[in-house]
Amino acid sequence: MNYLEIIGALIGLIYLWLEYRVSIWLWLAGIVMPAVYIVVYYQAGLYADSGISLYYLIAGVYGWVIWQRRPARQEERQITQTPCCRWLPMAVVFVALFLVIGEVLVRFTDSTVPWLDSFTTALSFVAMWMLAHKYLEQWLVWIVVDVVSCGLYIYKELYFTSVLYGLYAVIAVFGYMKWRQIMKSVDTNG
Repeated sequence: MNYLEIIGALIGLIYLWLEYRVSIWLWLAGIVMPAVYIVVYYQAGLYADSGISLYYLIAGVYGWVIWQRRPARQEERQITQTPCCRWLPMAVVFVALFLVIGEVLVRFTDSTVPWLDSFTTALSFVAMWMLAHKYLEQWLVWIVVDVVSCGLYIYKELYFTSVLYGLYAVIAVFGYMKWRQIMKSVDTNG
């Protein structure tokens, strides 16, 4: 039994609960959890997931800073829909990362799932950036990541992590609905 995986999964649940509540403290959990998972994923041969955990550490600091900044006329950064002008650049970043990471994994590692690992990693990169900017649709992107990751972790026999990602997918649906409700109530009251 991998106790490090269990610890990471528990921190992941705390992270998701904090994200659902739109709490800035999600970023603290978002720094600790990836530190644990760098090791867990590396041991499982999920090298891109291990690498994305390093990105999550950096993104945790970035998200903390972004959420700390207060726009001049607002108490806190508001949840918004992703602007149309952001979708094409995000898609380009996703495709480029997917192809580059996939090729690196195929050529330079012994990964047994290079393209799935690359897919979830590249899409997670985009979703984390969307979360930092409080874009509502980040939840939809996370649902895709979580469902694919759940299956991937079952295949790699990371059962606690698979359960965590299954829960992530379910909670992401509720997170999307909650954030949409918060966004609409701010629009109505603003």
